[in-house]
Amino acid sequence: MSALTLSFTKKIAPEKVFMISSLLVNGGNYLYNLVLGRFLGPEKFADAAILITLLLVLSFVAMTFQLVTAKFSVLFEKAIFKTFIANTYKTAAIVGILLGALVILFSIELQIFFKTSSSYLFVVFGIGVPFYFIVSVNRGLFQGKKELISLSITYQLEMISRLLITFSLLYFFQIESSILIAIGILGSFLFGLIPFKKPKISFSKFIKLENVHAKLVRNFFIITAFYELTQIIINNSDILLVKHYFNAYDAGLYASLALIGRVVYFVAWMFVMLLLPEVVQLKKDGKATLPILLKYVGYIGAIAITIVVGCALFPNQIIQILFGDGYLEIASLLWKYALATGIFAISNIFAYYYLSLDKYIPVIFSGIFGMLQIVLVVLFHNSLTQVVHVQIIAMFVLLFVQLLFFFLSNLKEVKNKFI
Repeated sequence: MSALTLSFTKKIAPEKVFMISSLLVNGGNYLYNLVLGRFLGPEKFADAAILITLLLVLSFVAMTFQLVTAKFSVLFEKAIFKTFIANTYKTAAIVGILLGALVILFSIELQIFFKTSSSYLFVVFGIGVPFYFIVSVNRGLFQGKKELISLSITYQLEMISRLLITFSLLYFFQIESSILIAIGILGSFLFGLIPFKKPKISFSKFIKLENVHAKLVRNFFIITAFYELTQIIINNSDILLVKHYFNAYDAGLYASLALIGRVVYFVAWMFVMLLLPEVVQLKKDGKATLPILLKYVGYIGAIAITIVVGCALFPNQIIQILFGDGYLEIASLLWKYALATGIFAISNIFAYYYLSLDKYIPVIFSGIFGMLQIVLVVLFHNSLTQVVHVQIIAMFVLLFVQLLFFFLSNLKEVKNKFI
């Protein structure tokens, strides 16, 4: 598939290549999840869903490094950039090693809390964590420099290798499926390093940035880390809590519901990847950034409405095609979960837009409503229906607050122009 991408390069603009590639990658990842759900059945898929959710959690944590790298790859140049990128790679490696060690150290406790069949799946996953942090910095470099072909290839290789490794292992080895899935994820991290821009890094000495530059990086890193934490909470806390509160069968049903309902979020993510460097560059050049925001909000809004309507009109058919008759119990909840995810995807664009402009109040809003979602699920989890309903409420209020901030901010700018 990477060869296919390269053949398009001369005919299609890099931005379009990246969007096509993102659709292929999201489609491949979706296929991976769907086949696992059909192959394993609801109970075993619950364990697989924990690994998939941990992978999403890891991707959000590592995304902090990717976004920081992307932004300052645009802003920094020459010697300052070289120092910055070398320090970022080293910091990412150290953080990855520490987090991976924690996952391995508490693997038994994680098994008990999430009621998984084995603790070894967490051990294998923990081994792969440091590699993924390096992958994320590498992708941030490609993203910031707008080397979108290389960025597309690294995503494609991760997706393709995960598919091939996981299903080859499941076909040839008759051991615990969750461990084999974890090995497949680890292998995909290694392939995600291709292509790799090898910087000049010395772990023996740490060259500091000047205070003014270091402060810019530190402030953006802290607020981005906080925002990615809110993404983890909003995107994954429901699956983790359902796995804790409900039995394996119900948790597997909910995992399939979440997977289908999150299509809009996965599609929206490719727009977010393009949004940040474009907004940073426009701001750097002194140009208007509002049109690019409105364009992407329009795209995601249209996609969200289409998916929600489709899920409302054809819930049984969608579930039968994607997962099979064993999952039909959650058909009535499909459009509702898609609605919650669609609302979140739209509010997410506003938050990333303002994050790109170094305006952090929308990020705080996301944190508040992420915590609200956890509290609501903890308090109201008598049924899967109730879990979905409280998420719709939390996401509606979040979008309302983000829109209110947007209109008030732009009203202020309009007034300033006429004063």
